[in-house]
Amino acid sequence: MASIPRADALASQRIVAGLRAQILAGDLEPGARIRQEDLAERFGASRLPVREALRLLEAEGLVRLVANTGAWVARLSLTECTEAYLIRERLEPLLLAESIPSLTEPAVSELDRLADAMEFADLETFLVLDRQFHMLSFSGAVSESLAAQVRRLWNTTQHYRRAFAIHVDIQHSHLTHHEHHLMVDAISRRDPQDAEALAALHIRRTRKALAEHPELFDVA
Repeated sequence: MASIPRADALASQRIVAGLRAQILAGDLEPGARIRQEDLAERFGASRLPVREALRLLEAEGLVRLVANTGAWVARLSLTECTEAYLIRERLEPLLLAESIPSLTEPAVSELDRLADAMEFADLETFLVLDRQFHMLSFSGAVSESLAAQVRRLWNTTQHYRRAFAIHVDIQHSHLTHHEHHLMVDAISRRDPQDAEALAALHIRRTRKALAEHPELFDVA
């Protein structure tokens, strides 16, 4: 954003933050049309920062841009979602293992607190806390490129994690919460092998559950 005027760069940041929050909260469904003129009016901005914001959101995996056509909230087919989860099964354990040696004791304590809080959270609060939990677990890693790939995959699969949480009735999903507590235990023991195995299992279970519901996706 350094190539555009400062006022436009600030406007673009506001648009990115606002639109990102809407998409991650599920207020904008996958496949929803995003009209540049509506964004410009809503945020009191010109077309330049709107276009820049959409470009940045596309890089985050939240928006799909089609040349000379428009912008949409990104959506996945079942095949694409399965592929994303297969990649997550491999990348996230690697990122977690890299992170564990550098996680501080206060960070581990916060992971424990978040695992407890998720057990009593409603759906939307659970999704927020779950993201905080996993991003914190990765926060000791030094590989920013790997972390960026993982964040992008989390963005693209956000809607489908919500669908999974509804499917398993997340407030009563003892297995999900047990997995979180086991991950905290492995992290607190500084055992990357156990943590990696648990992270892969955690992701794989979601992938398999989603595959049982093709109605959630476009036709591949």
